[in-house]
Amino acid sequence: MANPQQPSTSGRRLALFTLLFLFLTGAGLWVVHQQFADRDVTFDGRLITPWTLATVGSLLLIYFTCDGLRLYATLRALGYRVRPRAIARLVFINIFFSNVTPMATGGGFAQIWYLQREGVPLGFATAATTIRTILAIVFIFSLTPVFLVTLPTLQGQPLLGQVSWVLAVLITLYLAFFAVVLFRTRWLIPPLSVTLAMLERWNLISPRRHRRWQFRARREMMRFARSFGYYLRGDRRWVLLSVVFTALFLLSLFSFPWLLITGLGYDISWLNNLGLLVVTTFIMYFSPTPGASGISEGVFGSFFRDILGGSHLVLVTIAWRAVTIYLGMLIGLILLQRDLARSRRP
Repeated sequence: MANPQQPSTSGRRLALFTLLFLFLTGAGLWVVHQQFADRDVTFDGRLITPWTLATVGSLLLIYFTCDGLRLYATLRALGYRVRPRAIARLVFINIFFSNVTPMATGGGFAQIWYLQREGVPLGFATAATTIRTILAIVFIFSLTPVFLVTLPTLQGQPLLGQVSWVLAVLITLYLAFFAVVLFRTRWLIPPLSVTLAMLERWNLISPRRHRRWQFRARREMMRFARSFGYYLRGDRRWVLLSVVFTALFLLSLFSFPWLLITGLGYDISWLNNLGLLVVTTFIMYFSPTPGASGISEGVFGSFFRDILGGSHLVLVTIAWRAVTIYLGMLIGLILLQRDLARSRRP
């Protein structure tokens, strides 16, 4: 496993992905406006009443806090203590990188790089971020089939009817991949070794670098495999807390639209809202676009078109993405720029 000695995304590529994120977000909102909102959008002052702002702000604090605590508890279960201040930075760095790189690949690499700076070995840092992701996936992938079958709002959805078999295949492949990562990590070593050998054969890396990378890849892969055992045999309090904080993180994440919609005077059950957001998030996992931009807005608009009036659909879509994604990305970008400026100082 290669050691990410620097953030995985170059500045130029990062800027390109950011522009792509903005473009696709705009395209997704345009589709919602044109196809689902009857080309109508009107600002409603009820979204900025003191009660709405207070409840959304309180939930936002819970959301960010639980996001950090689920990683912190996972690291403690693995036997590593990382400063709370560093964990707080990692929350926003992860949000930024996850949403400007395809399939959210950059967030994990960025967190691993920052955790190494905090003294966590590469294998354990990789395991911590992977376990943190797997815990969320287990919740979402377990609930998605239940809501697809039982939630009346999702019955007859044209979007789901066309891709239901694709979703079934993706669930199977995704769970199979993580099962291999968790329980048969050694199976990943031969494909990795073959890939490195091919890079040398194509003169993309030198023989010396090939030997060094082969050694480090095998060492870190085995350390990575052992770390899962350390997690399961770790302090049960921290293992339990990592699961609890993951559940609270997801519940807070999925509750934002309910607060926004009820704040506008609509009657929607929290469970109905939860089901729609679980399935929306599940689909977002397989989006190739940065941060599921464009796709997330389109899916959200399709699911909530029969609940919200046309004038409010685009408004709630923007507000939902703003509090869950855009705000965190902005904070992450500011922190990243501060780190880059600090690293350039003589």
